[in-house]
Amino acid sequence: MTGNAKWLTPTSGYLQGYSHTLNPYVGCSFGCSYCYVRRMPVGLFRGQPWGSWAEPRKADPSKFRVELARANQKGPVTVFFSSATDPYQPLEATLGVTRALLEAMADEPPAFVLLQTRSALVTRDIDVLQRLKGKLRVSMTVETDLEEVRRELTPSAPPLASRWSALRRLREAGIDIQAAVSPILPHSADFAERLAEAVPRVVVDDYFRGDGSGGKRSAALDLKSRYEKNGWISWYDPSVAEHLVAKLRSMMGEASVGFSADGFAPPRAVLRPYLTEADNGLNTGLKADET
Repeated sequence: MTGNAKWLTPTSGYLQGYSHTLNPYVGCSFGCSYCYVRRMPVGLFRGQPWGSWAEPRKADPSKFRVELARANQKGPVTVFFSSATDPYQPLEATLGVTRALLEAMADEPPAFVLLQTRSALVTRDIDVLQRLKGKLRVSMTVETDLEEVRRELTPSAPPLASRWSALRRLREAGIDIQAAVSPILPHSADFAERLAEAVPRVVVDDYFRGDGSGGKRSAALDLKSRYEKNGWISWYDPSVAEHLVAKLRSMMGEASVGFSADGFAPPRAVLRPYLTEADNGLNTGLKADET
């Protein structure tokens, strides 16, 4: 690790409402077949298959506190943690980079942090997450409730049972949580009911609107052929996500179900001190969600 590299990266484009992204690792050992990062430079030019490698960022975790404090002085800091990797790589169990960054944020809280993961290892850090209560939401990826679909499209990712269990533990610990059906995959008829019982909030996204390129990166992965091979072609359509959103909203209420980029935005209640009447947004140009 080197001391000069920065942790916080200013955002642009898809991640509405966030001033920065924070990626503790480069690469991702989960290697999901649909991951849009496969089509980004880090995935294309490494010379190793995406999913076969992950390593810590070349930055010093001990200097993150100073970097965050300086950013906080310039205006509200809202962090999407992480955008190009999972912050709970298997490496995290021994390296603790993500935990060190969370501890720094607990000492120098930003306005809001969305902690996006699909790993139950997040429950190891419940004690730190509780210190960020009111300024943090854990977003757990649950793209389907069918393990056979998970094994086909994300064979190296954590089993679904571990994610449902992690959501339960986080909720019992008083952590603000949501399930991220992102991207939506083939699922059972009971999926919406299970989501509504497990979490207070759900955000849904798909290949067509959620890859940061209007679906171009996802199309380049030729996922449609994979769906055809498995007999799932009827699931490869924008209407699938729209149908689940409508069903969930009928069960949970419209404010509890987000869609695509707007659904991932920081909650309005957390960012209300920064809102302006002029543009109904943040005084930094950021955008807040209703919940």
